[in-house]
Amino acid sequence: MTKILVIGAGRSTSSLISYLLNNAASNNWFVTVADMDVNLAKTKTNGFSNCEATSFNVTDENLRSGLIQKNDVVVSMLPAFMHGDVARDCVKFGKHLFTASYVSDEMKQLDAEAKSKGVLLMNEIGLDPGIDHASAMKIIDELHAKGATITSFKSFCGGLVAPEFNNNPWGYKFSWNPRNVVLAGQSTAQYIENGKLKFIPYNRLFTQTEIIDMGKHGKFEAYANRDSISYKEPYKLNQVKTLLRGTLRMPGYCEAWNVFVKLGLTDDTYKINNADKLTWADLLDSFLPKGTGDLKARMKDFMGVNYNASIEEKLDYLEVFGNKKINLKEASPAQILQALLEEKWKLAPGDKDMIVMQHIFEFELNGKASIITSSLMVKGDDEEHTAMAKTVGLPLAITLKNFLSKKFSLTGVQIPISKEIYLPLLQELNSLGITFEEKEI
Repeated sequence: MTKILVIGAGRSTSSLISYLLNNAASNNWFVTVADMDVNLAKTKTNGFSNCEATSFNVTDENLRSGLIQKNDVVVSMLPAFMHGDVARDCVKFGKHLFTASYVSDEMKQLDAEAKSKGVLLMNEIGLDPGIDHASAMKIIDELHAKGATITSFKSFCGGLVAPEFNNNPWGYKFSWNPRNVVLAGQSTAQYIENGKLKFIPYNRLFTQTEIIDMGKHGKFEAYANRDSISYKEPYKLNQVKTLLRGTLRMPGYCEAWNVFVKLGLTDDTYKINNADKLTWADLLDSFLPKGTGDLKARMKDFMGVNYNASIEEKLDYLEVFGNKKINLKEASPAQILQALLEEKWKLAPGDKDMIVMQHIFEFELNGKASIITSSLMVKGDDEEHTAMAKTVGLPLAITLKNFLSKKFSLTGVQIPISKEIYLPLLQELNSLGITFEEKEI
């Protein structure tokens, strides 16, 4: 019997855990779901056989290493910065690891030892990164096989609320880790445009956006991801002149979010003491420069031309100009903002989220310039079984199953860019309704 340990039972894990448990008996698996909140883990395992729920604390070395040693494969759904200790234990004890997170520097350092021990460290096997890699590489390999030269590649993805449940002016509700949303973009964005390196620092990131028209799925606003350039070599795009990966939001989101960036309310580097004695109006007053008039007038003066009625409507919805109390006693500005947004941007019972993704390839073949778009739209079932949970969890679970059934046998640090990984993955995702629509112009 193959023993699988899933660490983390949060909001993105429902589809992952359900898939593993539904396939456990037929594949002779035993699945252990571990979380700081054992009751949360139990809610994900109730009603299934070949499984158990247990408590977990990643900082407890004895507990962590003991659980990892008892299993054959580990799936880490922890926040990205917590993968390091888990990965080191996996390599030390000869256990395979699967995560949906970006490959970190500390993960890269484990590559040689993992290969020497025959251990697979599969990363970036979720949505973005994950499905984006697999679907992009399919087209890239097909174009290269025809002899095409790819001159431009742009890829965009966003986790949003489905239009029919979009009842706030931001056009956004949380379907994944709120902290990551609040801290998004704080590393300088790097990409290639017309053969030149381009950089967008955090203080300009949400002002340099573009509109992506996905036809029947709507128009979206895109801002650049932190590092597009590092994918030039893995994607085999050595001749590309433009390479950009970005995040999608509803139009108007970025200009309003830029208010928080400019004010300093996304700063997570220090704590505000006795924050619970403040209202949101007090907090804004503390961050705004001196000026005349009420808070709204001072905000308008502070933002200048980068302020309009649409932004003010979004801020009003969050009640930041009023006497809404802050309930955290000691917290960073980012944590205070996150607490507010978790209240205001919560998926309500029955709400559905939506994933949108689009790749845009420009290429030359036989002297002819063409464009291929590859578009994906997935809606969730409800506020628990979300499109985010599906598109993050299913690629991970399917790839884990394919690895255990010997469909591929790679070792070391990997991402899903080889045919032996992405072809069976995309085929099964398609059967589950996660389907890309490709068009050539």
